[in-house]
Amino acid sequence: MPVPAADLPRLADRQPQVAPDRLVAELVPPPHFTGVSFATYRPDPAQPSQTAALHALEAFAGRVGRPGAKRGLFRRGKEAAAARGVYLDGGFGVGKTHLLASLWHAAPGPKVFGTFVEYTNLVGALGFSGTVEALQGSTLVCIDEFELDDPGDTVLVSTLLARLAEAGVQLAATSNTLPEALGEGRFAAQDFMREIQGLAARFDSVRIDGEDYRHRGVPTAPPPLTDEQVAASAAATPGATLDEFPDLLAHLSRVHPSRYGALLDGVRTVHLRGVAPVEDQSAALRLVVLSDRLYDRDIPVRASGIPLDQLFPPALLAGGYRKKYLRTLSRLTALATA
Repeated sequence: MPVPAADLPRLADRQPQVAPDRLVAELVPPPHFTGVSFATYRPDPAQPSQTAALHALEAFAGRVGRPGAKRGLFRRGKEAAAARGVYLDGGFGVGKTHLLASLWHAAPGPKVFGTFVEYTNLVGALGFSGTVEALQGSTLVCIDEFELDDPGDTVLVSTLLARLAEAGVQLAATSNTLPEALGEGRFAAQDFMREIQGLAARFDSVRIDGEDYRHRGVPTAPPPLTDEQVAASAAATPGATLDEFPDLLAHLSRVHPSRYGALLDGVRTVHLRGVAPVEDQSAALRLVVLSDRLYDRDIPVRASGIPLDQLFPPALLAGGYRKKYLRTLSRLTALATA
């Protein structure tokens, strides 16, 4: 028999605790990209840049961890070129993460893969020196969704990558913005722009054009369910959670974003009642992180209230975090139709 809705677990009741060593151990491609490879990437024939990016990443994979490569600052000529990182620039849903995860799978280890936020959280857990020590033995560090929205985080990650590059670690990253354009239109401080330029110099940029694959033949977010339908679905679904949307927003403010993955341990479907526009930017950015963790784990979302593609009001979408919010709407729409 279905579990009564009142007895269903709530995300808002969970208090996940995450040990620092788990943060390191979980620096691998998310389950959504566990089985991907260069062979499973399907370039759009109408977008030649996708095929070019595939070939560029395949070539880069062949350079990672090459025997006899020197480690340190004083590489020259071809060796210096081989030491440069690769940076995939493109819009949402064009396959950047697929290619980055394929690179990770193809490269020799030890290697790590994480989002920008996961690396900043790692520094928060281990300290800067501890993070360098934990990662400097890697042949490859992959950074997904490189979106630098805070000058302090920019300096932190730029310094971290410089230390890793000096140790001979090769770097690969994705973002929706070119390295030299990160922060553009938001921060004008000269020191900040110097950090951006120094970061850009460490990468060869590879552009990927194309339409968001999540929207190819997929409609906008489906019509919301009723509260009763959400509750019935949750009660009939093993491993489901059921939360009132305001309660979940309040709970996310009390849980560090580094724990949002653990918040979803064992969850198979998330059900939300009373979804409403999120006016507060801090709450909206926490939802961005949660949606990324949901998408990583292929966890469907069932909701009542407003359609999920109306979650962020125009004022937020017009601001400096526009790309993050659009990525979240794209991902939530995919999860709502899963």
